[in-house]
Amino acid sequence: MLVLKDNKCDQQTPDDVKVLTALASKVSHAFVTGAGGFLGKAICRYLRNAGIAVTGFARGDYPDLEQMGVTMVKGDISDKTALMNAMQGCDLVFHVASKAGVWGSKADYYSPNVDGARNILDACQALCINKLVYTSTPSVTFAGFDEAGIDESAPYADNYLNYYAESKAIAEQMVLAASGRLLEKTSCFENINSLEKIDSLEETASLEESDCLKGTDQQLKTVALRPHLIWGPEDPHLVPRVIDRARAGRLKLVGREDKLVDTIYVDNAAYAHILAALRLSEPQAVCAGKAYFLSNDEPITMAAMLNKILSCAELPPVRKRVPTSLAYGVGALLEWIYGWLGKKQEPVMTRFVARQLSTCHYFDISAAKRDLGYVPVVSIEEGMKRLKASLSRC
Repeated sequence: MLVLKDNKCDQQTPDDVKVLTALASKVSHAFVTGAGGFLGKAICRYLRNAGIAVTGFARGDYPDLEQMGVTMVKGDISDKTALMNAMQGCDLVFHVASKAGVWGSKADYYSPNVDGARNILDACQALCINKLVYTSTPSVTFAGFDEAGIDESAPYADNYLNYYAESKAIAEQMVLAASGRLLEKTSCFENINSLEKIDSLEETASLEESDCLKGTDQQLKTVALRPHLIWGPEDPHLVPRVIDRARAGRLKLVGREDKLVDTIYVDNAAYAHILAALRLSEPQAVCAGKAYFLSNDEPITMAAMLNKILSCAELPPVRKRVPTSLAYGVGALLEWIYGWLGKKQEPVMTRFVARQLSTCHYFDISAAKRDLGYVPVVSIEEGMKRLKASLSRC
């Protein structure tokens, strides 16, 4: 049954409703890691508006998600036992959780990002959950140079400037390689038996028609999505960082030339995840085992994007610039100093950030349009209106 009552999702289009209704007919219970995060919460909102039961997995407490009807389980994705217990009875997984950032040790990133992904795959195998949507990042292809309209044929980078991108690349390849893996029949029976109750004869009939009860083997189907620079109301990352640095007089553009970048409004990123789950539910899932770049499909210069955000906060545009070579050199120096001192906090500049801010990053999303049916539902212009309204309420 389609709910559509959350006031943050009250601008559903007919296509949105059609997609949510279709997914609700194929999925009964979704599991979302990183449910308390920016993107995870948006995905949960879509799922609950579709009337789909949701179990959220996160390290903190999120009363707003519980009020939304999400069953929250506190835990760490590095804990396989906790994951296995929380995923009982689910038939779809969105693995959104990861450690993001540009600073930290290899272990800091590999434990949650690589081991966490492996734990999710093992749990899907053990519990006969055959649909997994993995949130990746375009950083897996970024080698420090311009990426102008690249598509999914672009190779993984040979070298990475931080452990975040490196760990996500390893995890993405692992997740995609698992697509097509056979799931054991015995595990399917165990997962069905873990459901607390069957409320009606119709639900019993539905279970009897399932692939598991027919005694056929199921295959795990996975897909990886690469959204770039997610933003919007309640953004805890990009927007507040830009605004805080501007107010402190520390916001500067890097490089003499304005380069084009892709961004994605949070509802578009969440909607793409819903579409991917729907496509994985089809008998012939063309997206299975593949990765997809995601964006608003509106390349914009970094200066223009930053200034739009600043305008929403009624702040003047950024005009100061620093040369790319200087930013890169400062980043390298700070990395050395912070490493030598053993400092945990992120430096104000790193080599990765200098390269990111001085190169173009926009993508050909034709594959996502073709295979997922993805079309951005909120434009940058409309998204900025919503962002401005949310900031004015703060």
